[in-house]
Amino acid sequence: MKALETLREVWRSGAGKAGLILLGSLILGAIIVVISYPSDFGSERWGNPGLWADNPKSAPPAWTNLFRRNRRPRHQVFVMQSPTSETSTERARELVFDMSFTHSSDDPPSLMAISYREIGFEQRPPQLSARLIRPDGAIITLYREVVRGGRRGEDGPFVRHDEEPLRVVVGPDQRLEADLVEHFADEYGTQNVDRVIREAPFDSLFVFPNDEGDLTPLTGRYTLQVVMLAADDTDSVTEVRAVVGGAVFGFMGTDALGRDLAAGLFFGLPVALLIGILTATVSTLLGMTLGMVSGYFGGATDTLVQRAADIVANVPLLPLLIFLVFIVGSRLWLILAILVAFSWPGLTIMVRTMVLQLRDSQEIDAAKTLGASSSRIIFRHILPHAASYLLAQLVFFAPSAILAEAGLSFLGLGDPSIPTWGQILEYGFRTGAVFLGYWWWVIPPGLMIIITSVTFMFL
Repeated sequence: MKALETLREVWRSGAGKAGLILLGSLILGAIIVVISYPSDFGSERWGNPGLWADNPKSAPPAWTNLFRRNRRPRHQVFVMQSPTSETSTERARELVFDMSFTHSSDDPPSLMAISYREIGFEQRPPQLSARLIRPDGAIITLYREVVRGGRRGEDGPFVRHDEEPLRVVVGPDQRLEADLVEHFADEYGTQNVDRVIREAPFDSLFVFPNDEGDLTPLTGRYTLQVVMLAADDTDSVTEVRAVVGGAVFGFMGTDALGRDLAAGLFFGLPVALLIGILTATVSTLLGMTLGMVSGYFGGATDTLVQRAADIVANVPLLPLLIFLVFIVGSRLWLILAILVAFSWPGLTIMVRTMVLQLRDSQEIDAAKTLGASSSRIIFRHILPHAASYLLAQLVFFAPSAILAEAGLSFLGLGDPSIPTWGQILEYGFRTGAVFLGYWWWVIPPGLMIIITSVTFMFL
């Protein structure tokens, strides 16, 4: 009942309503992240550049296109487990994967990459190729290659790229350049653009020469055809993945490695709440216990606790943390332990002062007369009088811990295996995001830190 009455009291004020709504939203988001994200997201995914290789680098959020007259190309990903069509002849079997996309920007895509996972064949290795069907009807061969065959002493059937997919990035290729030059000459009667094509063959896939011979963006429906030419009926590929790289990405954009900043920001939410709530709870319990013991027992115990509080309060935290990071390494548990170890002195001194005022009260004298033990007096007769102050201190400790961790991560002292908002800010500043105008890399993590801190302040 007391908890419900407290919630009703908090809900009566505007700041209390805002704090409860924000805290509920943050906790709900943290629960969703814990359920949906893998436990090794930080070490195995966020810190693995290969997983983000197909994403555009330093790309703004996709919704920024709403405010641009010339929209940037969208980032598009296609995944297929079965072919669109399949034809067989006496000599080979052709598997065709058709992936269509609309290109509506004056700028070409940033890249085009095709990945194959788990290619299986009996004897002869299959041939892989890709071609692009343009809106003007041209069919341009992008590349052609043969899968690595069996080694000496290796017997079929063979499986290739079952652990790491085969990734092919469309780039300069003599066949691609020749097809483009031939198509422009046949379709548009233009032969003086071959130099431009050879300088930027990939960009030339998305243009056409106008009457003056200048290259003009070609928008419309494109089809990427991925072809696997197999020798046996049992030859197969488990998955074909194609990426048409855009200049905008997702809800929060990407960083310099192509990492989805939204994924990192959401993962940092439960980490921030864990740091804030755990550090605040342990620091409050430690400071409360030492303060009550110091004030109630007095004498040598009081002197020992107070001198320890004075020493800890005057130890420079940052140099000590830098020293421990160099010795032990950047670990989240170390940061939490240091924050707890140096957060209790102020609370201990304040609680001691309150206990000294209560120790000689009539209530405490009556409890002693009835034979109550020291622990019962402390927790049943003194603690309730200090509970409201301790609760307020716990709430204020939480944002302080979150800001402290963000500041330490911003200085490069955070745990590299766990992405936090402070680390995202640090990497952005280190790579010049502020000077290059990459606001989506700096403002969102800063806002998340502010919102989480203000939530506790509202309460």
